Amino acid sequence: MSVCIIRNVRLLSETEPVWSDVLIRDGQITEICHDREDRFAACESGMEVDGKGQLLIPGMIDVHIHGADGFDMMDGTLQSLEAVSHACARTGCTSFLATSVSSSMDDLMGMLSSVSRFIGKEQGARIAGVHIEGPYLNAKRKGMQNERYLRHPNVDEMKAILENAGQLIRMVTLAPELPGGMEMVSFLKEQGIVVSVAHSDATYEEARQAFQCGASHVTHCFNGMRPIHHREPGVVVAAFEEDHVSVQAIVDGVHLHPAIVRMLYREKGADKMVLITDALQAMGLGDGSYLFGGHRVTVSQGVAKLEDGTLASSTVTMNEALAKTVQAGIPLKDAVRMATETPATVLGMTRKGRIAPGMDADLVLMDDCFNVLWTMVDGEIVYRCVR
Repeated sequence: MSVCIIRNVRLLSETEPVWSDVLIRDGQITEICHDREDRFAACESGMEVDGKGQLLIPGMIDVHIHGADGFDMMDGTLQSLEAVSHACARTGCTSFLATSVSSSMDDLMGMLSSVSRFIGKEQGARIAGVHIEGPYLNAKRKGMQNERYLRHPNVDEMKAILENAGQLIRMVTLAPELPGGMEMVSFLKEQGIVVSVAHSDATYEEARQAFQCGASHVTHCFNGMRPIHHREPGVVVAAFEEDHVSVQAIVDGVHLHPAIVRMLYREKGADKMVLITDALQAMGLGDGSYLFGGHRVTVSQGVAKLEDGTLASSTVTMNEALAKTVQAGIPLKDAVRMATETPATVLGMTRKGRIAPGMDADLVLMDDCFNVLWTMVDGEIVYRCVR
């Protein structure tokens, strides 16, 4: 039995961080001690880690990431998946959904094949499954998605994808107003897959119908969808009115104004708002020129755009998104929840996202500036900051 004691860390509570020790056995949290006078006995046959009074949070979960460190997971290589796994761990993310873009069927199948071959071999963050973003998207709200590959939802085609992907597919983003859209929503719901709405021109009424048919999530809320208008409220307002619908937020200072971040928080709460990166391969590298989704993308001052000025994903990391969410005025404990427990709940990951006995020891130690000091997955430190 492997044993690890993490000492001298601060854990978030309803009021203020509490000085604590955490006992881990075989990759699972077994006990938490908040009494500094009654601490765990010295670990004779295991590892002790001194947290030095820093903040310990659950491992963050990114349900929407395309690439990092110069690697795009759509290239179908194991090397790209490994690179993203390490990059996620470096930024405090312990689980992620490998996310596609609209592409040829061959490229999508190649990506799914690579994930199938690599999953379980990660040395950094773990792959929780695949998020298929497209090709069933509305060209009117395509954003950076390549219009060449966009098409109407086709259940038979999706059945073929699922036959090849097994249980890998955890989330699908689509435009439900397209012909065949509602049928696809119902079909995916029956398969236990999270159905998300985006790159959609759905009206308020069409969005409500989709949510009633089984859609339960909104991808990068406000981006890639009909904007709110006082006579045409669209997807966003429909999502606000449905208690079971959760929403993604790219909090990078570019995709959403801080006032919109606060509005999302007021409307949906920390239990229905999910922080994501939507990162492309520029994450971790910075400014430059990249090929993404069949487009030439230029990153300048951290902002990724197509040649026509369209935003093309993001370069933000999960720890940066967490910091910017707090800077926008969201309480720290709720911001952390949006990056940890809430995405875990959306994906049905019952042993992730919280620091409590019985939960997996996916943990991140951060300083007060949200820098990641180390990241632990299943009780093992997979990244440690070297200064």
